[in-house]
This record gives sequence, C-alpha cells and structure tokens, in this order.
Amino acid sequence: MKKSAVQLLAVALATALAGCSAEQPEGLAYYETIMKAPPLLPEHATAQWLDCAPSVDAASADYTSVADTGTALGWVDRVAHDWDYFSSSADDGKVLVIDYAQKGDALAFRYLANDNTHGDLYEPWSSSKIMAYAGALSLVSENFAQADTLIGDTKLADLITSIHSYQPSGKADGNSNAIAYYFADVAGRDYLTGLFHQGWMNSGQDGVMFRGKYGPDAFVPSDAYWRTPSRNAEILVTARSEDAGLLDYNCESCGELGNKPMTTLTSAEFLKRLVTQRRVPETRLAGLSDDAVMMLLYGPGHSDNSANAGGMMAGAGLGPHRAIARALQQHYSEYEGLSAQETLDQATQGNWRIFHKLGAGPSGTRGTSEVVALTHVCLPLADGTHEFTLAAQAAVDDNSYENVGYAGEKLERLLETTVATLLAEGH
Repeated sequence: MKKSAVQLLAVALATALAGCSAEQPEGLAYYETIMKAPPLLPEHATAQWLDCAPSVDAASADYTSVADTGTALGWVDRVAHDWDYFSSSADDGKVLVIDYAQKGDALAFRYLANDNTHGDLYEPWSSSKIMAYAGALSLVSENFAQADTLIGDTKLADLITSIHSYQPSGKADGNSNAIAYYFADVAGRDYLTGLFHQGWMNSGQDGVMFRGKYGPDAFVPSDAYWRTPSRNAEILVTARSEDAGLLDYNCESCGELGNKPMTTLTSAEFLKRLVTQRRVPETRLAGLSDDAVMMLLYGPGHSDNSANAGGMMAGAGLGPHRAIARALQQHYSEYEGLSAQETLDQATQGNWRIFHKLGAGPSGTRGTSEVVALTHVCLPLADGTHEFTLAAQAAVDDNSYENVGYAGEKLERLLETTVATLLAEGH
C-alpha cells in the first residue's frame, strides 16, 4: 500500500542520515563495484517497442504534444515545462526529466528540471555516444540495422552492445571509445552538430556541438563494407578521416568544456526522439530506421545471447537501478528490505525497462570529476505507469577516479530524489 506523508518524510530522513552506509561503497570502491558493474535486467527482457505512457485527460494543459508546440525554433519555450520543478539545487547536480503521457490520440510531454539548469553546458563524456551511432545509422541505409548486419566481419549488434557494456561481445573487443569514434567518423561532425540545430532538433541552444572523438584511435573494420547476409547486400562506407568539422578538445572556440558540450535538455531530447519515433513520427530523425532504434536499445543478434539483452539495456552501471529501486521502496512499504532487483521486478511484474548510457571521467581541464546519466525508464506499476527520459550530471572537485566514484554517488542520490518526486506526485 502507499505510505502516508509522515511515513515518506521519515523514510527520506532515514535515507539522508544513512548517507554512505556500508551498502554504499565510497570513492574508488563505488567506481569499481557500482559504476563499472553490469546492469540489472528485468525478468522479462524481450525486445519490444515501448508503449508505457500513462493516460491523462485530453484537455490537460500539464502536457503538450508536438501538435501543440511544433518543431520549429522556439518549440522549447512552448512545451509544458517547469525549469525549477525539482527541489535539488544546482550544487546537487543538473537533472532534466521529460515525463510522458498519452493525451487523447497523441503522446504528450512535460519538461521538468532543477534550479534552471536545463540550459547549462557540460561535458557529456560517453553519454554522447548514442548520438554518434544514431547519426551514422541515419546516413547509411534505411534497412541496415539487422540482427545479422556485419561491419567488416563484426556484428553491428556486438559493436553497439560493446559501446554500452564496455565488455567484449563477439568480435567487438570492448573498446567503447574506438567504436564510437568510428561511428562519429561515418556521420561527420558537421552533420552531428547540425542535428542539435537546424538539421533536426532546433534546440535554440547555440553552444551545443559535437566536434570531437573518443580516445586516440578509431575502430577499423576488417574491410569497409557493411553487409546483411540474409539480403545479400553490401554498402561501402568511407569513414571521414579528414573531417573538416573535427576540432581539437582544446580548440580556440571550445573553452574548458571541450569539443562536445551539451545540456541536459539537448541530451534528453535526443534520446526521447529516438525512443518515440514510432509514436511521434513528426520528430523522427530522417533516414533512421525503426530497426536502428531497436538495435540501439536492445542490440538484437548480439553474440552473448545468455545476457538476454544488448545495446542500451546492457549499459554499464547500477546507479540508476539502485536509485529507482530505493525511490520505489520509499513510496511503497511492501518493497522495503528487498534488493533492487526484487523491488523492480515485483513492482512491475518483471516488465520494467531502464535503458542507460553512462558518461564519466576526471577532467584535468576543469579540475573536477564528473558523471553523466542518459536514461530512458518505463515503470508499469500496478497503480499507474511512469515513462520518462532523463539526463543528469553531477561533479565533485579534484580530478581522480576515486572522485569520479564520489561524483557517481552524488548522481545516484540526485536520481533517487528525482524519481521519488515523480512517484509522490503521481498522475
């Protein structure tokens, strides 16, 4: 049953006082055991398109559809939004939630942030790798994201799974940076940057760009062809090694945020448009097939079938899972004392979804250690479903992997309070 307001306050206070208890490793231990850990998976992890948004009254002004806002420059000002919705301060981190609802025949949204941080630029680290992949796949072919698609002699499904898991998958060697670097080369940085602006999203946030790469070297396929054996087709793709849009990390116009600065709004909106492209065709990325999105989310055809999920479902890190489970435990007394896995499965009959891309690193340029989460969540709860896309970032002073772990703990606390707020409000 639901708890009373007094019970919720008591649990929240107990959680705050617990702080870094024995179940919350500190610093480097958190980085090694939580951030680098494989994710939890739902009991029923079948690859399927999401249809999770709760219904609201068709006349509700709390959510707006694309028909209400349009997609031209200025749409951000027209969406239903509250840029100071969450009580967390900017010192706690940055978070933006795009909350979903079915409003009549249309999918509609409200945009919720904390402390007006939705437009603050930050380095997205590896969370931006989904942009490199989506950009590349939108240019290659409408139908070139099948379970048997090969890039050279390596499965596309293994490459996208390895990007997210940081582990070997088939012939993909776990070098997430090199694989994402390759996809960015295929897409080109002018094209990727344009996607945030007049090329697609019309975000109105001029400082956002994708001008970088990942690591020192790109993945080199065994040959330059993408193949789908079942269709006996092949496509030649020439990587743009001489990309005029590629800038050095410390380029003159880049500043201390480097060559891929983004915001919680642009990052979350990018993922939201991918996840909803079948439900909101008006905002789909031209050239990107439905199969390419399913490949991103689930990696169908990846070699480690025992894992039962690839792509973003295999995204490294337990922070979002733990945070959401604890928020559920605060809201529903029957889940207290259960593990995160048990809580998520029991609360949703094993049908939850958490698609996650972690970004993290120590920044010598800024003298900070930072963690980013780019996540899509579906929680089909007995008393009402919740579907939302979020982007969040937290940082602590001093650049070391131990402090990256502390930033990860900080981000997990931010995610917990964010989801707890959504659950407490209901629909």
